[in-house]
Amino acid sequence: MSNTSSNNDLKRNLSNRHIQLIAISGAIGTGLFMGSGKTISLAGPSIILVYMIIGFMLFFVMRAMGEILLSNLEYKSFSDFSNDLLGPWAGFFTGWTYWFCWVITGIADVVAIASYAQHWFPDLPAWIPMLLTVVLLSVLNLLTVKMFGETEFWMSMIKIAAIVALIIIGLVLIFTSFHSDLTNSTAGFSNLWEYGGFFPNGTMGFFAGFQIAIFAFVGIELVGTTAAETVNPNKNLPNAINSVPARIIFFYVFALIIIMSVTPWTLISPDKSPFVELFTMIGLPAAASIINFVVLTSAASSANSGVYSTSRMLFGLAKKQDAPEPFGKLSKRSVPANGLLFSCSCLFGGVVLIYTVPNVIEAFTIVTTISAILFMFIWSMILISYIAYRHKKANLHQQSQFKMPGGILMCYVSLAFFIFVLVLLTFQDDTRHALIATPIWFIILGISYFIRSRKRTE
Repeated sequence: MSNTSSNNDLKRNLSNRHIQLIAISGAIGTGLFMGSGKTISLAGPSIILVYMIIGFMLFFVMRAMGEILLSNLEYKSFSDFSNDLLGPWAGFFTGWTYWFCWVITGIADVVAIASYAQHWFPDLPAWIPMLLTVVLLSVLNLLTVKMFGETEFWMSMIKIAAIVALIIIGLVLIFTSFHSDLTNSTAGFSNLWEYGGFFPNGTMGFFAGFQIAIFAFVGIELVGTTAAETVNPNKNLPNAINSVPARIIFFYVFALIIIMSVTPWTLISPDKSPFVELFTMIGLPAAASIINFVVLTSAASSANSGVYSTSRMLFGLAKKQDAPEPFGKLSKRSVPANGLLFSCSCLFGGVVLIYTVPNVIEAFTIVTTISAILFMFIWSMILISYIAYRHKKANLHQQSQFKMPGGILMCYVSLAFFIFVLVLLTFQDDTRHALIATPIWFIILGISYFIRSRKRTE
């Protein structure tokens, strides 16, 4: 499919630099900036292993997705290939669940943006920054897909610059044995094991870290929804997918090693961003405002990704008659405008949430846990689709230039890992409530699919 494809096809306008930064942005979610304080308080330094294990498992999900997408460039996303390989029900469940995943993640991001804005404007009603964010993202995404790519590129650059700055400043503090009067502690790598060892809270503390850390990886599969709008997908998609492990190590592992080396993990607040804490501790006058801007940008970037991916998923569903027909129409600028506006309107659910659950952190935890559970369903469907692909399209696998390492065996290992994480979610009250509530979504989907199937056979 070329740039001059028919008027009702998505255009390939995302370049390699866009795809690389969209993939990075997917790997660096709001969870890293906001959730890492809580994960550190639960697992201590062993949280480094938690992030590495999750990153390792998700690399195989990405490779499975990459091999299937490149086996047939008619696949627009994982909803398309799950529909083809597992049946219409799988495409319906995957597409609508992915849409819902990003809507609730977008709501969490918009809620977070409102709280960040109140750092500068304490008396500003929460609904004003929420409304402005949704309107701005709608306009940017309605223009062209290239505008989405550019916006995401620069938002990602801000996140990357913040983490690189943290790592460089942290290394300087460590090698100069910086002593903080605020915490009465000295920076050094020995802080990683001197406060109760590497596993200070034992096995259960280590396992508890998985519950929140998994949300930090939400969006890592986002590059899969760009498949239909990527210039030269055979080259650009593998490059983006293969660089995931390096990103995980650099952005997550190195950043957390630096944070816990500069400040002992016991002094890191679970309710605050450790990124803000580190810059504040070294006495940078504008630290709070600078980092507040970075985390606000990170949340806006995540919401921007959500608006993009939900509109594309609705477009694909409408093409298969799994969503209302208007969602399958493109604007003059080759953007699925109807789906985009519908998804943006759903983000106003964040306003309702703030009135229902006034505690921002509590609301954020509930929403992000439901989001993480549903994303694990999406990742599992990608793996199950890969197993079906290997059985049904063995010839395409043989011809593939981008074979998944470990193949079917690693699919089963990764699926077992997701089951293990779901079991861990039953250990804490807040995550258990979200786990109990999640099946309601699948019941609604099941009823909708049954009604749709009945209508088609009449």
